[in-house]
Amino acid sequence: MASRRGPVFIIRGRTVEKMNLAGQSNERRRNRILARRVLTLTALAVMLSMPAYSRPKDSPDETASVQSYLGRWDLTLKTPHREYPSWLEITQEAGQLKARMVSRWGHARPLPKFELANGTITFVSPKEEEDRKDDMVFVGKLSGKTLVGTTTGPDGTPWQWTGERGPSLKRRGDPKWGKPVQLFNGKDLSGWRSSEPASTLAWKVENGTLVSPGNGPELITDAKFEDFKLHVEFNCAPGSNSGVYLRGRYELQIEDDPVPEGPTMRTGGIYGFLAPTPEQPRRPGEWQTYDITLVGRVVTVVQNGETIIDKQEIPGITGGALDSHEALPGPIYLQGSEAGHVAFRNITLTPAK
Repeated sequence: MASRRGPVFIIRGRTVEKMNLAGQSNERRRNRILARRVLTLTALAVMLSMPAYSRPKDSPDETASVQSYLGRWDLTLKTPHREYPSWLEITQEAGQLKARMVSRWGHARPLPKFELANGTITFVSPKEEEDRKDDMVFVGKLSGKTLVGTTTGPDGTPWQWTGERGPSLKRRGDPKWGKPVQLFNGKDLSGWRSSEPASTLAWKVENGTLVSPGNGPELITDAKFEDFKLHVEFNCAPGSNSGVYLRGRYELQIEDDPVPEGPTMRTGGIYGFLAPTPEQPRRPGEWQTYDITLVGRVVTVVQNGETIIDKQEIPGITGGALDSHEALPGPIYLQGSEAGHVAFRNITLTPAK
C-alpha cells in the first residue's frame, strides 16, 4: 500500500507544479495584454488631449479675436499739448492682416507693418510720413469696445491714443431740405473764426471774396452741420492749394500744384480716398464752382456743372481734419495752411431738416 501511494503523491506534485507553471504563464500573458491595452489607451488619451494644449491657428477663439479688430477706427492721439485726429482701417486678405492709416496729416496709405499677437496690436507709420527721425510705432489692445494704446512723439515723449469704431452714418431714406443759408456775407468774417487768432497771417475780404493767406490759419464756420448741400465758387491762383472741409473732417481738394499728386489728391477729389471722374482740366486764375451733397458719409460732387463724384462713400476722415468724431455735426472750413492764395465767394449751404 505504501508503495502505491508514494508514486501517487509524486505524480500529483508534478501535476500541481505543471498547473502552477501553466497558470503563471497565463498570468504573464494576461499581464502583457493588459499592459498593451493600458499603453494603447494612454497614447489615445494623450492624442485626444493635445488640442487642448495646442490650438490651431484658425481656431474659433483666435478667429473671433481677429474679427473684433477688423474694420474702420476713428483714432484720437493725446499729446501733452493737444489732441490730433487720425484714422485706421484693418482688413484681412487671404488670412493676412493689413492696415491703412490717415495720420495727423497727409492721405490714406497702407502701413508696412501690422501685427496681432496675444490680444495686442502693433502697427508702424514710417518716419518719412511722420516727418521725424524714427518710425512711429503704435501698440494697443481692446478695452471693451475701445482701442487703447501708446506711441511716442518725435522727441520720445509718451503719447496715449484711443480708437472708436467708425460709425456707418447710414440714413433712412432721402433727406428733406431746409432753407438755404449764406455762410459768407461778402463784407466781413461774421460767422467765421480763425484756427489761430493770434497769427500775423490772416484771411482777408477783398472785393466781396474771401482770400486765403497762404501758409496761414484755417477759416472755420461757427455753425455746425450734419447733412447738407453746399455751393461754393473758388478761384485758385497759379501754384496755389486749398480745400473745402465738409463737417471739418473730409477735404474736397482745390489745387494747382506744380507737381500734382495722385488722382485722389487733385482738384475735385476727396483727399486720399475718392478721385474725380472725369477729372476736370486745371483752370488757374478762373472762377469755378462746386456743388456738393453730403448725406451721412455719402458724397456727390459736381464741378462746373459736371458730376465728378456720384454718391460715393467716404471711408473716413482725411488729413487735416479738426477731429475724428464722425458721428457729430461739424463746421465747414476753408484751408489756409497751404501755399498760395485761393479766393472764395457765394458760399451757400442748404441743411437737411
